[in-house]
Amino acid sequence: QVDVAAMVQLFGYVDVTDTGFIVAVLSIAFNPLFWNVVARWEHKTRALSQVFGSPHAACYCLGAAILVLNCVRSHCFTEAMKSQPKLEGWDCHWTYYSGLAISAVGTLFVVSSFLALGFTGTFLGDYFGILMEEKVTSFPFSVLDNPMYWGSTAIYLGWSLMHASPAGLLLTAVVAISYTIAVLYEGPFTEEIYRRKQKGVKSK
Repeated sequence: QVDVAAMVQLFGYVDVTDTGFIVAVLSIAFNPLFWNVVARWEHKTRALSQVFGSPHAACYCLGAAILVLNCVRSHCFTEAMKSQPKLEGWDCHWTYYSGLAISAVGTLFVVSSFLALGFTGTFLGDYFGILMEEKVTSFPFSVLDNPMYWGSTAIYLGWSLMHASPAGLLLTAVVAISYTIAVLYEGPFTEEIYRRKQKGVKSK
């Protein structure tokens, strides 16, 4: 059971009306919305592929944009933490190194996901018609679904603990929620793309 009193006390440290906090929330929510809208638009119209001359070039461009937006999100996240008070009881070596370990695990999942999928596989290449031969089942996909998203969430969680930041923990929850919603939209759509590919192969 969740200790409601402890949660209230924890988030009593957070000023949700602070401009930096609001900007961080908006940047967190915007990123998955942006790449899902653009990728689905591309899948429907092939407009980016036409503009950039090829699906690969268009995918690389979108990937670069996503990376820049992720850097902006991380900057906003960090600045929001800095502008709000720390939780004194957590400002210690034990919490810092626990956060460091969690961030390290998250980084492992993110990097290994990228290596397993490649650039186009990571950055929605399926929506550009750049399909993988088969579903990736090696590590870290053998451990959990969507390891890129949950690895990223773990990095933010660890970063928040390292800074003993209640604001960071609340923002991490926003990250987790935004990724959960993204998965609900991306999962079925991606499965449908590969289902159509399989039907096309069988019909030949």
